[in-house]
Amino acid sequence: MLPVNESLRLQALRPYQLLNTMKDETFTELVRLTAKLFNVPISIIAFVEDETVRFGLNHGLDPALDRVNRWETLCSVALLEEGVSVYPDLHNDPCDLINPGLVHDMKLGFYAGTTLRAPDGFALGVLCVIDHRARLFTKREGDLLEQLGAVVMRLLDLRLHLLEQPTWNQQLWASVYERIEASVQRLETLASLASWEEQDHSEAANSYRDSTHDEITRVIDVLMEQIALLTPDEA
Repeated sequence: MLPVNESLRLQALRPYQLLNTMKDETFTELVRLTAKLFNVPISIIAFVEDETVRFGLNHGLDPALDRVNRWETLCSVALLEEGVSVYPDLHNDPCDLINPGLVHDMKLGFYAGTTLRAPDGFALGVLCVIDHRARLFTKREGDLLEQLGAVVMRLLDLRLHLLEQPTWNQQLWASVYERIEASVQRLETLASLASWEEQDHSEAANSYRDSTHDEITRVIDVLMEQIALLTPDEA
C-alpha cells in the first residue's frame, strides 16, 4: 500500500511535520469545526509518515493516541485514493487492506477521508471524519469533505508562510466565528431534528440534508474568503 514515488512523497511531507507537533489554535479549531459540521465525534488531520500515522491534530481522540502503526489505519488506504474514501459500515463491511486491530479497539463504525495534497501533488495525509456507528454518507457530503480538505491544505501552506506571526490565527478565527456562528447553531438544530427521523429518505430527512449541505457550504466559503485575506501574494 505504498504510493508511487514514496521517497519523494516523504520529502514533500517533511516541512509540514513540524505543524503536527504544534498545539496550534488554527488546527485545533479546524478539526473541532469539521466534527461539528458533519455531526461526528471524531475528526483528524492525519500525516502519513514512513511507518506511522500521526494523529496529533485531532478532535475527539484520547490524547495518548498521538500516532499509530501505518498498516492499522484507514488513512493509509485513503492516502492512495483520488477523491473521498468512504467506509459506511465497518462493523459489517470492514476494510480488508489493513490490520483490523485499531478499528476493533476503537469500535469504529464509519470512516470517510479525503487526501491532503501538497502544491506539487504529493499526498501528505488525510482529513477524516469518524463515527462509532454506521451511517449514510452521500456524494454531496463527500464533496463537502473534499472542499474542507482543500481548506486544510490552504491553512497548512499559509501556516508555513506565517510562522513568524504568532497572532495570525487569532485574526483568522475571530473573523470566521463572527460570520459562521449562526450557521453552526443551525447545523446543531438540523442534526437534532434529523436524529428523530426514522426513515433516512423521508421528505423531512431529505430537507434536513439539503439545509445541512447549504450551511456547510456557507461555512467553507467563509473559511476560504478569510484565508485569502491572510495569504501573502507570493503564497
